[in-house]
Amino acid sequence: MLSDAVQSERVQGLRAAHVALSRLGYGPVLDEAREVLARLGAQDGAPGAPGVWLARYLDEQLSAPAGDEPAVRKRLEASRLPIAYGAGKNDEGEAYAGLDEQRGLVSLEKRLPELWHLTKWNRAIAYQERVRPVQELRAAAWVRARYSSYQLREVMADFWHNHFHVNAGGDDIRVSVALPSYDRDVIRPHCFGNFRELLEAVATAPAMLAYLNNASSKASPANENFARELFELHTLGRERYLNDLYNRWRDVPGATQGAPEGYIDQDVYEAARALTGWTIQDGSWHGMGEGNHLPDGGEFVYFDAWHDPYQKRVLGVEIDPNQPPMSDGRRVLDLVAFHPGTAQHLCTKLCRRLVSDEPPDALVRAAVETWREHASAKDQIARVLRTIVRHPLFLGTSPAKAKRPFELAMSFVRAVGAEVRTDDQLFWCTGMMGQTLFQWPAPTGSPDVARAWLGASQLAARWNMPLMLMADWFRGTRVRLMRETPADARTPRQIAERWSERLLGERCTGKLAEVCIGALADGKDAERELDVGEGELLERVQRCVAAIAMSPGFQAR
Repeated sequence: MLSDAVQSERVQGLRAAHVALSRLGYGPVLDEAREVLARLGAQDGAPGAPGVWLARYLDEQLSAPAGDEPAVRKRLEASRLPIAYGAGKNDEGEAYAGLDEQRGLVSLEKRLPELWHLTKWNRAIAYQERVRPVQELRAAAWVRARYSSYQLREVMADFWHNHFHVNAGGDDIRVSVALPSYDRDVIRPHCFGNFRELLEAVATAPAMLAYLNNASSKASPANENFARELFELHTLGRERYLNDLYNRWRDVPGATQGAPEGYIDQDVYEAARALTGWTIQDGSWHGMGEGNHLPDGGEFVYFDAWHDPYQKRVLGVEIDPNQPPMSDGRRVLDLVAFHPGTAQHLCTKLCRRLVSDEPPDALVRAAVETWREHASAKDQIARVLRTIVRHPLFLGTSPAKAKRPFELAMSFVRAVGAEVRTDDQLFWCTGMMGQTLFQWPAPTGSPDVARAWLGASQLAARWNMPLMLMADWFRGTRVRLMRETPADARTPRQIAERWSERLLGERCTGKLAEVCIGALADGKDAERELDVGEGELLERVQRCVAAIAMSPGFQAR
């Protein structure tokens, strides 16, 4: 018999592992929390200190190889997504044939010039073909979140996609077409890297240049859209916007020493001038020299003739006129990336994503210290993640953060061991809960606080999600509860406890236990083995699992 102390340690360890896997990924698959403890930190069945197994798990996650692991790549290659449309014509009367087929995720590895023809409205191409690249990227997100062993990379890819959000649901089809390369070449390779390098990769990404209009920004006057979001969302944050207090740069505290506390509109305007000429090879007419048009392959290009070469002043720092190509813009990226306000803004967001809506001040301070100390390190972001995860407040902060819709759906299919096959109905599933990947209407990206996701209609959709998945509403995605119910769980209490451990990391108690056991026992003895038909047993287990999935403990992490 195990002592009460060992039993208690086991329970606490399982719950801690479940919380960690839910914060650093999309939740454990079936009994993964137990397996992690056994593999990385358990002795005689009892978990080691959280610092042991958690540090080892984090080391594994931060050692993710470049690109998708072979098993995930194989699933992506085997995935199919429907595409259907009728025959039609473009505005010039050129016809295209209709089709209805299951097609592979062929856009994911294509270079942008291979997809750029989809942006040409004078071509006879159906709209469904033009938006196909972003649809395939959504499908890939489902596959990766469900099957990747490197869950933290998937979480961080989602984090950076939201931080540097581009809305593929807008009118500019260039964003949809450029999104696979944005994900593959910009976001994912830099997930754990250096923020300054990531920032320049974003600033030169065709998806971002198109979305926030920098592609059309020329001298006299510059388009300020990207520059404003660069300050307000991507670096210093809205909390450092001081134009309501000061309207001249020299009045901002610290500005005359080149270290202003924040930014004002003048800084935005000057930064926009510095970034003129950062554009896309989209065939635009420029009327200057031979050809009179830019190249037309969709990739980034610096066009010097559109650049404003004159003197500028950003965050109290003067930029001399007539600098080498791209120097002005890169100087601006340096100034905003290394500003203390950026460290505070980004570390707060990281702690909010990984821990709680209102992250503890001590945790944020520790992250900021690491961020600034390693600002030039190639693995700056990974170092900050280590600081956050190894901090006592990472596991010491109680779960209370609402899962966003995509995270909620993925955590459920992982917890029940469901096989996910890509289908556009899955996108509808999260859309009904309020989130369609890569399509938030504002450049802020999807909100990361509970109040954005817990309205009355959203709650109804969140509660319906597990019911629809278990009822096989979505073609190809199958939940097989009886296959995954442990063979040694035979009584209502045993079944309820085992599924609660998988979904919550702990046995259900109180009212939830009463509901779950009641659904299984149906008025009979909770300690007696169930003796009902296969269909009846499945319905009872479904009701039990649905109750757990609808509980606050599963809706939050």
